[in-house]
Amino acid sequence: MARFTAPKGKIVRRFGVNIYDNDKYDRLLQRREDGPGQHGTKRFKKLSDYALQLIEKQKLRHSYGLLEKQFRQVFHKAQRMQGVTGDNMLVLLETRLDSLAFRAGFGRSLSQARQMVNHGHLVVNGRRVDIPSYQVRESDVVSLRERETSRALAARYLVENPRFSGGEWFTVDREALSVKVNRMPQADEINSPVNEKLIVEYYSK
Repeated sequence: MARFTAPKGKIVRRFGVNIYDNDKYDRLLQRREDGPGQHGTKRFKKLSDYALQLIEKQKLRHSYGLLEKQFRQVFHKAQRMQGVTGDNMLVLLETRLDSLAFRAGFGRSLSQARQMVNHGHLVVNGRRVDIPSYQVRESDVVSLRERETSRALAARYLVENPRFSGGEWFTVDREALSVKVNRMPQADEINSPVNEKLIVEYYSK
C-alpha cells in the first residue's frame, strides 16, 4: 500500500508547528524556526485564501499520515453525517484504530502505532484487527494479543510515553495493556493543529 515517506522534519518546519505531536519535533522547531531549504523559507509572504485553506488541509492530512485520496474519503464521509462537517471529520480521524492506539501510548509516533495495528498486535473486543482505518465505537475495548512479543512491545511504548494517560472519552489500563472507549469524543476535546472550517471551504469549492 502507498504511504508517505518524505522527511517529516521538513514538513514540520514548512508549517512551523509540530503537527505530529512528537517531542523531537518540538526540539527541532526550537533549533530551526525557519522553513526547509538551503537558506530557509521565511513565512512573511501574504497568502491567498486558497493557499491558507490548502495549508490547513495539508497540515491535518499529514498529522494523521493519510494520502490525499484517503483524506478526501474521510471528508466525504463526514459530509454525509449529521452535524457539523468539520467536527465530524475530526472525530472520524481521531477514532481510527491507529489514532486511538497512538493517543493511548502504544507507539511514540502515529507511524509506530499504525505498525502495531498492521502487524496484528491489537485486538478489538477480542477480535484481531489489522486495519489502521478501523473505526472504534463506544464501549469498544482495544487490547494486546496474548503474545509475549506484542505485550512487551506495548509495555515498552507505554513507559516511553508517560504523557499519554487517556482522556474523558477513553481510558487506558496500563496494567492490562488495554484501552476502553467510554464514548465518542467531542470535537473540542481533540487537540487539532488546524482550522477545520478552512478545510471544509477548500473541499466545498
